Amino acid sequence: MIQQPERTLSIRVTMLPKDTNGMGTIFGGIILSYIALAGGVEARRTARHLFVTRAMKQVEFLAPVFVGDTVSFWTRTIRVGSTSITVAVEVEVERLRSGDVVPVTSAEVTYVAVDDDRRPVAIASPASKG
Repeated sequence: MIQQPERTLSIRVTMLPKDTNGMGTIFGGIILSYIALAGGVEARRTARHLFVTRAMKQVEFLAPVFVGDTVSFWTRTIRVGSTSITVAVEVEVERLRSGDVVPVTSAEVTYVAVDDDRRPVAIASPASKG
């Protein structure tokens, strides 16, 4: 059995009233943007390049997020290619009132390493995680 790398906390943020949608819960687009950011943090831990988001696979929201909840974005690199990195992102919420931790969603995000002109470049040796 192949051992998967452990996940790392990349972002933790408390949701504010400005992040709500018309239903009074946190707008899904806010969570999607944090997923992209958290995955980018992990990609930069893996290789010191500029990265752009290429794809985000299937995001299904399992639970709502409310104002005051603390949302954690856990990441791990699952694939390094010649010019791309794929990162798994797991999103959990800690409820403000109860302290319960609830899974919200997850995604696989693929990033492409680019140069200053935004052209794909080969990924160099992985960066030290120490």
